[in-house]
Amino acid sequence: MALVMGGRPEEVDAPVTWLTSAERERALRFRHDSDRHAFVAAHLLVRLCAAEFLGVAPDRLTLAQHCEVHGPGHGRPYLEEATTLGVSLSHTRGYVCAAAGHGRVGVDAERVPPGPLDRLLAGMALTPRERAEAGGNEDVIRVWARKEALIKRGELTLDELSARDGDWAGRHLLEWRAEPDILVAAITDTPARRAAIPG
Repeated sequence: MALVMGGRPEEVDAPVTWLTSAERERALRFRHDSDRHAFVAAHLLVRLCAAEFLGVAPDRLTLAQHCEVHGPGHGRPYLEEATTLGVSLSHTRGYVCAAAGHGRVGVDAERVPPGPLDRLLAGMALTPRERAEAGGNEDVIRVWARKEALIKRGELTLDELSARDGDWAGRHLLEWRAEPDILVAAITDTPARRAAIPG
């Protein structure tokens, strides 16, 4: 069973001292306080989520990322103390979420833009078949969030968003509306359940 948590950044009650120096450096690069706050909250929440899944204290977990292009602090996250555990996190202004579970996990939160179907947005994220089926921005963002979750699992790339239909068959999909304008999608190898943020 995989575990998924989500909520407002202010609901994540954990000390910033848990963050690594790479995370703190990345947080300082955000221009807007709300974006910085969401980044920090998401990085703390993934520790809380993984700690609950593993039954350990969250302050004992070190979140790391490394990418060959950008170096430390970028790339798929993992826990140094539990490298085989899948972890994922996402943040958008005003909302954060995280997932932990055996195998690969991916979670994404996206805001639904108001108004009629945004054709430019649909063209960036959806294949022609997916665009034909989209009735509005909510449909676009639902598929976008699912595809972002696949990217975080390592099964899709940003360059393939509008070229490949989303394929979540054979995986477990957990979705919810977090706020009136936020959709969340988690794709996991095992069944997933939502849990409340500890606190």
